[in-house]
Amino acid sequence: MSSYGWGPQDLAAPKARQLREVPAEPGLVLEDVQSGWVGAVVRVEKSGGIHLVSLEDRRGKTKSFPLGFGFLLEGEPVKVVAAAPKASPAGPQRTASGSVRVEGLRAQVAKASRIWVEGKHDAELVEKVWGHDLRVEGIVVEPLHGVDDLAAAVENFGPGPDRKLGILVDHLLPNTKEWRIAEAAMAVPAARGNVLIVGHPYVDVWQAIKPSVIGLDKWPTVPRGTDWKTGILTGLGWPHSTQADIADGWKRLLGSVRTYADLEPSLLGRVEEVIDFLTA
Repeated sequence: MSSYGWGPQDLAAPKARQLREVPAEPGLVLEDVQSGWVGAVVRVEKSGGIHLVSLEDRRGKTKSFPLGFGFLLEGEPVKVVAAAPKASPAGPQRTASGSVRVEGLRAQVAKASRIWVEGKHDAELVEKVWGHDLRVEGIVVEPLHGVDDLAAAVENFGPGPDRKLGILVDHLLPNTKEWRIAEAAMAVPAARGNVLIVGHPYVDVWQAIKPSVIGLDKWPTVPRGTDWKTGILTGLGWPHSTQADIADGWKRLLGSVRTYADLEPSLLGRVEEVIDFLTA
C-alpha cells in the first residue's frame, strides 16, 4: 500500500471509489502507484488496442503506462482518461518541425535545388518532420541509396547558384570513410559555394530517433559486425529475419515520431542547416 493509503488492490473495484477522472493533458504531472514513476504527460497513443500515456520525468526519461486507474495527482488517486480533441486555437499552428504552418498551402513547383540523403529511411524521416516546410519552399528530398560514388553524382548533377545541393551523410566523423568521400565530393569544382555536405554521428538514421519514443532509456547494444537494423530489432525482441521484418520495424519506429522533439539534436541541427542553405 502506498503512503497515501491507496494501492494496487484498489484496482479490483475502481467504481466503488468513484475516483475523479482527469484528462491526460500534456504537462500534467502524475505518479504511477505501482512503480513510483513521476513524470509529465507528453503523449497518449494506442498500441495493441490499449491506450498508453507516456510520462517524462525531470531527467528527460520517458515511460508508458495504460490509461485508467493506478495514478496519483498531487497525492489524490485519480482515473486518467484520454483528453477530448481540442478545437483549433486562434494562434498560429505549428508543423512537426516547429515552424509556423502555412494554411491552404499549394506546394510550389519543385526548384532545381535538392536535398540528398543516403537512403529511403532517411528520406521518410526528413519528410515526416520537415515535409510541410519543404513543400512551402519547393525543395525535394532524394535518396542516394549509398554515397560511395558521391563525387561523381555531384559532378553529374551540375550544381550552380540556382541549382544547389544539400547532402546529409550518415556517420560523418573525422577520418572515417564517409569523411573522405565527403572531402572528395567537395573537391568537385562546381561544388564550391553551391554544395553543402553535413552529417550526423550515427551509423544508421534509426539511431537519430530518441529511444524514448518507444519507451527505452537507450538503444540496445549492437555487436560489431552486425547490421545495425537487424541488431536493433533483435535487441528489441521484434521480428528481424527478413527484409519485410526490417520494413515493418522501421514503419513501427517511424510511426512513433511525432515532432522534432523525438529526434536527436545532432540530426535536427544538420537538417535545418541544409534547408537554410538551400533557401537563403
